[in-house]
Amino acid sequence: MEVLGDVVARERRSGAPALRVPAVGRRYDYRRFCTTTWKVGNFLRYLGVRRGVGVAIADDPLPEPVSTFYGAGLLGGVARFGPPEAIEVDVRALVVPVEALGRYECRPGTKRVAYGGRPGDPTVAHFERDVWSENPTEPPDRVSLDDPLLRTAGGTYTHAQVLATATSVVDAWGLGPGSVVAVAGRFTDPGVVAAGLVAPLVAGAEIVLADRAAAVDGDPVEPLVADAAGCDDVDTDGEVEDTSEEGPRASDDGAPDLLVGGPESDVDTDALLAEEED
Repeated sequence: MEVLGDVVARERRSGAPALRVPAVGRRYDYRRFCTTTWKVGNFLRYLGVRRGVGVAIADDPLPEPVSTFYGAGLLGGVARFGPPEAIEVDVRALVVPVEALGRYECRPGTKRVAYGGRPGDPTVAHFERDVWSENPTEPPDRVSLDDPLLRTAGGTYTHAQVLATATSVVDAWGLGPGSVVAVAGRFTDPGVVAAGLVAPLVAGAEIVLADRAAAVDGDPVEPLVADAAGCDDVDTDGEVEDTSEEGPRASDDGAPDLLVGGPESDVDTDALLAEEED
């Protein structure tokens, strides 16, 4: 795999678990996750996102920011999690919770997108509605491995750099199908993005977005990782399949195979991609 789009290519689709968010009771298998990212990419493309254009995304441990990161990557867009309140001039789309819209000062060329509720302003796009109506096919855009993918306050990282770091994490921890990677760190940390949002899917493993507050307080992450019961499988047509009768799908002791971010992180995320900073 050379670019982020390779991670969600058509042949990666399967019924294996890809993303789970116990806090909101939602999970995606690889088929649904890949198709959702394609739809998000097509939606961002409609808004004007293209190669080299910025996409500002809330640092929010929910499916919408994760799928927006992948959707932007499919187009060659440059994602930034947790953007400053004064949005940069090269940002074409701002994707944040509806209640956070008022925090940001956007330039006329930036399209605002809200999730988590219907925005009252008709000039603001409604993420859930507009992504649901998009074409569920891979965007046709061509992306180079040397194209920028991720921007942070400390640097900008290409597809090749992020994928190489993700692959090194996969190899170091022996991740593969059936592995569970819990993510408790902030997406503003490029190491968390590479190790927590990209590496698991490169390996065919499952991402679990853990409760950040619990991780900071020192509460165990394991119960959240093990709690698959009560999560809904999200359908690409906007429906959910009730899976509350199914049992947990984590390891027997409920512990993740890898914890990324937070005080108890298994990975020194600050060291990942550090040598690549601008």
